[in-house]
Amino acid sequence: MATSSDMPKKAGHFVRQVAKYQSPLNWRSIWQIINSFVPFFVIWVLMYFSLSISYWLTLGLALFAAGFLTRIFIIQHDCGHQSFFASRRANDFVGMIASVITLTPYEAWRRSHAKHHANSGDLDFRGFGDVDTITVDEYLALDFVGRVKYRAMRNPFVLFVVGPAIMFIILHRIPIKVKKEWKKERRSIAMTNLAIAVVVIAMGLLIGFREFFMIQLPITIISSSLGVWLFYIQHQFEDTYWRRHKEWEYETAALEGSSYYKLPKLLQWFTGNIGFHHIHHLNPKIPNYRLEEAYEENDFLRDATTFTLWTSIKVVFFHLWDEQQQKMVSFWDLPKIRPQSA
Repeated sequence: MATSSDMPKKAGHFVRQVAKYQSPLNWRSIWQIINSFVPFFVIWVLMYFSLSISYWLTLGLALFAAGFLTRIFIIQHDCGHQSFFASRRANDFVGMIASVITLTPYEAWRRSHAKHHANSGDLDFRGFGDVDTITVDEYLALDFVGRVKYRAMRNPFVLFVVGPAIMFIILHRIPIKVKKEWKKERRSIAMTNLAIAVVVIAMGLLIGFREFFMIQLPITIISSSLGVWLFYIQHQFEDTYWRRHKEWEYETAALEGSSYYKLPKLLQWFTGNIGFHHIHHLNPKIPNYRLEEAYEENDFLRDATTFTLWTSIKVVFFHLWDEQQQKMVSFWDLPKIRPQSA
């Protein structure tokens, strides 16, 4: 059952303005399933045959497979929001099928992600479905070991390569952040793990365990890194939105705390329009294939902080939220903004 902290606070005018886009179009949803799942499996088979030619070719194909796996994750994501189909049963069925491929337990992720949406940008309700972010004062209050741990977590190699792989392959298998009373969600983790084990064993017996992991591991590592990168870029920019709960507002958090990642059309397609992240946070009931439509038809949605592939790189160098300046800062800014910490 949702608590008061799960509910949008002061959501209204702008949410209503985009409400007309939240109706899913079943034919578009079905077509998206076809043009995402089918190419993924076709490329997977091609990767198997490429092993006898060159592993470099296999890795090259893994890039494309990872792109389609990202689309599959977006489909699962929409199903979790009950926005992909009008039918809850259809959403849950497709979402659970996708979850085995993405290594992400459907029910557990859905619950955690819902809390992320309900509390995104709320400093008093961090820790669910977001990148760990602390304030300048919280960082300065840490001991030496605490600071080293946080800096290590914020290292780009850890954040975008090692961390995502560990999260999707290992941490999603364990109910670390799933409360004991969330029985449905804990069961989801167990059932997803069982389904993954069945697939791995079946494929291992069919084509060989070595061959299976040579194909699947690079796909998973690449797609998980891409997913974390997208999520990070869309929330961790300099002028993002963080407020204490008593000052926090749902619509402001959505429009100012989420960016528009303006990607080339091909990458926008592979990433399921998730670059229109401010619209998604404003109304997560809008299916991914209608986000661009909403953007084009509503001028107020074009005021969002916008990044391109090139300009998004600078976002990597923000590490802490400064409550005094109301912006993200880097570790290297600390001697200037808190001279006493130097």
